[in-house]
Amino acid sequence: MAYDQELSFNYFGPTKIVFGIDSSKDVEIEMSSLGGTKAVVVTDQGIIQAGLIDHIVKALGSKCVGVFSDVPQDTGVEVVDAGAAFAKKNGADIVVSVGGGSVIDTAKGVCILLTEGGNLRDFNGVQLLSRPQTAHLVIPTTAGTGSEVTNVAVIMDKEMGQKRLVVENFNVPRLAILDPKMTVKLPKLLTAGTGMDAMTHAVESLHALPHEPITDALGLHAIRLLYKYLPVCVENGADLLARGQVQIAATMAGWAFGIAGVGNVHALAHSIGAVAHVPHGIANGILLADCMEFNLEACPDAYALVAEAFGIRDKDMDDLDAAKAAIAAMRKFTKKIGHPQRLSEFKVKEDDIVKAAELSLGDGAILNNPRLVLEASEVLAIFKKVI
Repeated sequence: MAYDQELSFNYFGPTKIVFGIDSSKDVEIEMSSLGGTKAVVVTDQGIIQAGLIDHIVKALGSKCVGVFSDVPQDTGVEVVDAGAAFAKKNGADIVVSVGGGSVIDTAKGVCILLTEGGNLRDFNGVQLLSRPQTAHLVIPTTAGTGSEVTNVAVIMDKEMGQKRLVVENFNVPRLAILDPKMTVKLPKLLTAGTGMDAMTHAVESLHALPHEPITDALGLHAIRLLYKYLPVCVENGADLLARGQVQIAATMAGWAFGIAGVGNVHALAHSIGAVAHVPHGIANGILLADCMEFNLEACPDAYALVAEAFGIRDKDMDDLDAAKAAIAAMRKFTKKIGHPQRLSEFKVKEDDIVKAAELSLGDGAILNNPRLVLEASEVLAIFKKVI
């Protein structure tokens, strides 16, 4: 991909990564390296029931001062406020999150309130913080969101009727432990859905307007790893090699989109998630190919790179033909991994997509889309293809 001669950019990726089988057992050592002495663990009931939290609490020993587990699938402002109150009550000086995107994003909000006080609605904006926040150590149990390395938290605000984006460089997690064993119990549907979340991050990091060479490199290799190893994870969840490679891909894609941004896929997914509660990663996976098709003429060079990462670009293909091949291959890939194909599988109705189309125009993600979106009708047309 060619870059404008006037290109300039900043790359910010401060999170330390600790990767390896059973690396989660080293949580106390890594927590201490951050200066933490009293940890509150943020998680959800599903993680507790799966038995994934026990060895974490055991490893932390007396340094664990409490477990906050009241985090739903789509976390909300009230959940963050409650988690912060719990952490303050127990004197926490570090937050350890164990879970997927909703848990990690809740913990990000808790870190802000532990340092700044107040409630999350006091931080309605972008880059409002002026100092580092409470240290946050992440142990992901899914491989998709990339939230372990990003400056973004997505929090549902029922009063606003939409998902709030909290974007703060001073709140990026300090350390992430990627232990393939923590994702082994993930069911096939969640493996596919969270994997397509990562795939969407990687693809959108290529077409987002602020993309640059470092994010392109991260996004492209994430696509390569996901294309090769995500089907293996879906077929055999106990394959630790494949699980680890998909974890790494999700983190790389997180770094890529965390800097470059995303686009219309995320704007639509956020909106249909807020209106009809479609899981975020699955909404991304359903919408991705059709959103790529919508953007095709604006960024064929970006999608041609996707074809190269998939290994399907013929040497005689120009960028447009390669981009079309990438879109077709993406559709086949989602079917191969058993990913849902239509929003109606999640009881989405016509009225829902009309509301979501309007809502998506106010989503910050759409600002970085390579093709300018001016009318809700343009978005609605995409939704109608996948309902």
